[in-house]
Amino acid sequence: MDSTATDRLDISRFEACRNRLASLAYRLLGSATDAEDAVQDAFLQWQAADRQRIKVPEAWLTKVVTNLCLDRLRSAQVRRERTTGAWLPEPLLDGDPMLGPADTFEQRESVSLAVLTLMERLSPLERAVYVLREAFSYSHAEIAEILDITESASQQHLHRARRRITAARRRGSGEVDPATSRRIVEEFLAAASSGRTERLVALLTDDATAISDGAGLTEKLLRYDTPQRVAAVARAGFKPTPAKRRLVGGTPAIHYALVNGTPAILTVLGDQVVGSVTFDITGSRISSVRGIAAPTRLARLTEAWRRHEPDTPLIAQW
Repeated sequence: MDSTATDRLDISRFEACRNRLASLAYRLLGSATDAEDAVQDAFLQWQAADRQRIKVPEAWLTKVVTNLCLDRLRSAQVRRERTTGAWLPEPLLDGDPMLGPADTFEQRESVSLAVLTLMERLSPLERAVYVLREAFSYSHAEIAEILDITESASQQHLHRARRRITAARRRGSGEVDPATSRRIVEEFLAAASSGRTERLVALLTDDATAISDGAGLTEKLLRYDTPQRVAAVARAGFKPTPAKRRLVGGTPAIHYALVNGTPAILTVLGDQVVGSVTFDITGSRISSVRGIAAPTRLARLTEAWRRHEPDTPLIAQW
């Protein structure tokens, strides 16, 4: 086989792994942009490597991507970015290949915005072990090889990661029937857009919280920690006014969608997603709300939306 044919084969081997590598990097970093950069760096290492000596390309590439992500998580720049209070995971529309495997509850949960946020509390090694085990079902022996640690250390990191995430996760959280989730979100939107604060409070758990990136206009995230405050900010945000329409540049539509496996409402102007609000539902009420409107955080979601066939909007002209 000539060198050109060999190069094409090696590129095809990498491309066969690309989506899986991207979904691994996204879970580790919480950012689609950073995940794409990590995968591209892995490709450059793949091209520079003696590929004839690599017996199992997927295993080799998994190790490279994982360690590239760990290097980034440990960097001073990322630590500063994520401790200033202005970081949220980047939302992805369901169906995006970067979300990766979704066959089990653990796989679906590991890519939810709630768990991606909770994983910020873990050390880089704890996060890597948790993702490799829970989302990709690697054995502790395989994880030890990927991370250059012992099997015992892998087990300890997983135990600590599970304990921390379980302790922070809300009681009673879990998968909710899709029809029920949609009904609750539709009721929330109807109450917020019509200004019915009492109905909003009734739809929220007693310990409901909300968080917003303030459309990227604030240095820190905006946080609200009582049902009354969450209801007030939802009412202020969703009740349409001429000033708000001027701010977004027109009259958007509001659609129901699934984002990172959880129910969401997307504000769409033309073919541009200008806002994403996701909901965690506990039982039959909303326990947390996350609002993201910074354009840089919505770029990949917008790209996916343009390829998406949406349902009839919940509000055609907001």
